[in-house]
Amino acid sequence: MQRDNGSGDGIPGTPSPTHGARVRHRKRSGDVPSDVSKTNGSNLLLNDRNKYKSMLIRTYSSLWMMAGFVFLIYMGHLYIWAMVVVIQIFMARELFNLLRKANEDRQLPGFRLLNWHFFFTAMLFAYGRFLSWQLVNTVTSDKLLYKLVSGLIKYQMFICYFLYIAGFVWFILTLKKKAYKYQFSQYAWTHMILLMVFAQSSFTVANIYEGIFWFLLPASLIAINDVAAYFFGFFFGKTPLIKLSPKKTWEGFLGASVTTMLSAFVLANFMGHFQWLTCPRKDLSTGWLHCDPGPMFTPESYNLPGWIPRWFPWHEVAIMPIQWHALALGLFASIIAPFGGFFASGFKRAFKFKDFGDSIPGHGGFTDRMDCQMVMAVFAYIYYQSFVMVQDLSVETILEQILRNLTFEEQHDLYEQLGNLLTRGN
Repeated sequence: MQRDNGSGDGIPGTPSPTHGARVRHRKRSGDVPSDVSKTNGSNLLLNDRNKYKSMLIRTYSSLWMMAGFVFLIYMGHLYIWAMVVVIQIFMARELFNLLRKANEDRQLPGFRLLNWHFFFTAMLFAYGRFLSWQLVNTVTSDKLLYKLVSGLIKYQMFICYFLYIAGFVWFILTLKKKAYKYQFSQYAWTHMILLMVFAQSSFTVANIYEGIFWFLLPASLIAINDVAAYFFGFFFGKTPLIKLSPKKTWEGFLGASVTTMLSAFVLANFMGHFQWLTCPRKDLSTGWLHCDPGPMFTPESYNLPGWIPRWFPWHEVAIMPIQWHALALGLFASIIAPFGGFFASGFKRAFKFKDFGDSIPGHGGFTDRMDCQMVMAVFAYIYYQSFVMVQDLSVETILEQILRNLTFEEQHDLYEQLGNLLTRGN
C-alpha cells in the first residue's frame, strides 16, 4: 500500500511541515509584543515617579510657606500687611508680563512704567481709605505730623484722582502709530488687573486690622480646602469635576468641602481663645494687644440632646457664637471660592500657558496660589461688616468723620467746646 505524504500526525488531509519550513501562527488580538509592553510599563513607572516627585516638591514648598506665614502672624498686623503688599507686587509683575511683547515694548520706551504708575496709585487710594484711622492714631503725639497726615487724609481722594488723570494723560501722549492696538490692549489689561486682583486683595488688609482672626481664618480655610482637594483627588479622584480644570475631581471637591467645614468649626474655637488674633488694631504699632473679647468670642453652653448615651462623659458643650459664623465662611470657602481657581484655569487655557509664573516651586506663581484667596477676602470683609460688626455709631466712626471733614483749626475748636461742655457738666 502506498503511503500518503499529505498526512500529518496520523490525521488524514492535514499537511505536515517539512524540515526547513516556518510555522505561522495567527496573531491574537490580545497579544502585545514584549518590547511594547516593556515600553508602556516604563512610561507608567516614570509618570508615577514624576507624580510623586511633584507632590513632594509641592509639599516641601508648602511647609516652608506655612513656617514663614506663622512667623509673620506672630510678628503682628504691620508685618502681615507688608507681606500682602509684597504678594500684590509679585502678582502684578506676573500679570503685567503675561501679555507683554518685547518688540512693541522696545518701540515704546517708558511705556512699561505706566503700568506701575496706575498700580501704586490704586495702592495709595485703597490703603488710604482702609487705614486712615490707624495712621492718624499712630502720629497723634507729633502735632506737625498729625496736621500733615490729617490734611493728606482729607484730600486723599483728590490726590489719587489727580495721579490717575496724570497717568491717563501720560498714556495719551505715548500713543504711537502702528502700536495703537497693543497700547490700548495693555491699558485695558492694566485696569483689569487693578479691578480683579488688586482691588479684591486689598480687602485682606481691612480684615487684618479688624482682627487677625478675620484674615487668618478665611486664608486658612482656603489653604485647607486646596490641600484637602489635592490629596483627596490624588488618592481617590476618578470623576472629572469641570472641563476648565481636568485635574479637579468630584471626589476631591466633596472630600475638601467636608474637611473645610469641620476645620472652620474647630479652628474658630481655637483662634477665638487668643486676644492677639481677636482684638482689632487701632494704630500701626506692633505691640501686644489686650481687649474685651466681646460676646462673639465668649463661649455659650449647650445641653446635649437626650438620645446621647448616659455613659458619654459630657452632657453639655461650650460653643462660641463665632463658630456658627465660621461655618458660613467654611461653606463659601469650599463651594464658591474654588470658582476663583476655575476662572484662573479658564484664563490660562484661553492664552495657552500652564502657570502665571514660577516663583513658588511646585505651585507656579503667586497668582496661582492667590486666585481663591482674593474671592474669599472680599466675602470675609462683607460678611463681617454685614453680620458681625456692631452697626451702632462708634467713637471711631465719629473721629474718622471729624478727621476727614474738618480742618486742624476746626478740630481744635471742637476739642475746646467739648472740654467746656464736660467742665460745665461736672
